Amino acid sequence: MANSPPATTIVGRDDYFGNHADFFSVEGAHRVLTVSSCSIVEVSPSTVPSAMDTPPWESLRDACYFGDVSEFLFPSPLIPNISGLHDYACPSFPPDRNVLDCVMDLTRRIHADFTFDPAATTIATPLEKVMRNRRGVCQDFAQFQIGCLRSMGVAARYASGYLETVPAPGTPKLVGTDASHAWLQVFVPNLGWIDVDPTNNLLPSDRHIFVACGRDFDDVSPIRGVIVGAGRHKLVVAVDVIPLETG
Repeated sequence: MANSPPATTIVGRDDYFGNHADFFSVEGAHRVLTVSSCSIVEVSPSTVPSAMDTPPWESLRDACYFGDVSEFLFPSPLIPNISGLHDYACPSFPPDRNVLDCVMDLTRRIHADFTFDPAATTIATPLEKVMRNRRGVCQDFAQFQIGCLRSMGVAARYASGYLETVPAPGTPKLVGTDASHAWLQVFVPNLGWIDVDPTNNLLPSDRHIFVACGRDFDDVSPIRGVIVGAGRHKLVVAVDVIPLETG
């Protein structure tokens, strides 16, 4: 990570969820603050289990309740246990159905029922409004599905990272058009965390670059802080995911 003007203090640490975080302070007067982060990552295709290899969803409630993942069964600041989550989820969870089948059926329904609309929500939009209007962005869809899963006793957590966007054939890729992305992870005993992307109706593979996880977006905000001073300010974000030549 680098920033301009230079930081007076930089301290790195791992947070409660195991995500790496850097704290920095800029103590001099400045009109523009630029924070740049550049990483070289190697992403391997995920091994997606067969739905038949996952247990019935009812068995997860007892298996997870007393384990290390139990905190992901309960409401969190941005994913409260609002009325309607359980009712929406129920049709995807008939008795004795394998949990991955349940999860993917719920994913398909959210993808079909909700409209991607960047103008419909902000990071402060309540989950109840997202459910009522059925419009939003990846953050909203991920948090809605997490709420549905928790209402059924299935442990789920919020995943944050990046997604490489692929331009249409014959169209050049524009700089800065990639974006941060949100999806979720479902815990299945003996298999671990399985990634699920309701925005794109798929189980992520090597185009999803995982960065951090938590109970909801509030745990994994890419940058947060306090600005002391007068006047207006605005935030501008640009992301590029660039495949490197191998060989």
